[in-house]
Amino acid sequence: MPENYFNRFAALDVQGYLEKKGQFTYLSWAHAVAILRMHDPAATWQVKRFDGLPFLRTETGYFVEVAVTVQGIELSQIHPVLDGKNRVIAEPTAFDINTSIQRCLVKAIALHGLGISVYANEDLANLVEASNDPVVSELPQPVPPAAVQPKATVTPLPGEGKASLAQLKFLRSLLERTGYDEQRLLEFFQVESLPELTVAAASRAIKSLEKQPRRAA
Repeated sequence: MPENYFNRFAALDVQGYLEKKGQFTYLSWAHAVAILRMHDPAATWQVKRFDGLPFLRTETGYFVEVAVTVQGIELSQIHPVLDGKNRVIAEPTAFDINTSIQRCLVKAIALHGLGISVYANEDLANLVEASNDPVVSELPQPVPPAAVQPKATVTPLPGEGKASLAQLKFLRSLLERTGYDEQRLLEFFQVESLPELTVAAASRAIKSLEKQPRRAA
């Protein structure tokens, strides 16, 4: 069987290149393109045109589309023109269009595996905001032995798979850095080992552990 390049790209650690903007975490287009070309110099991308324009105007808003080709496989991503809080811009400027094209490019690259775990948090946040369902955002803190610690029930999203190798690697580094009890984390998510975590569960754990103080030396 030929090499599954998606597995190789999904395993690449991009955590050191992430940027925080408001409540969302981004992989910049420059870093995404650089990493992509370092691992596949033949990769190409194309901004789709609509009647000669790099955007599509609809009754619900403006959209852009970018297609990325890796190993001869073209995958296309369409993206609405949004502001910094992921709200639709009714009358976008040229700068807004260009920014959305860059964000769309990064997500099209993620379809090939590179940085795909970055967007698990964003999609989960959008789903929660739309449904107004409460989500446990913090891992439980250490409690006295006599107390009973409630457990959370994590329901995987439809079609959701297990956490990526990059997520697990970063999660283990956070456990080491913070000194958080791995067994407590496993009990909280009701799994036997870290590889059993779903993409969403691993993302929630990472988000919570990033807020924990560093373990004293």
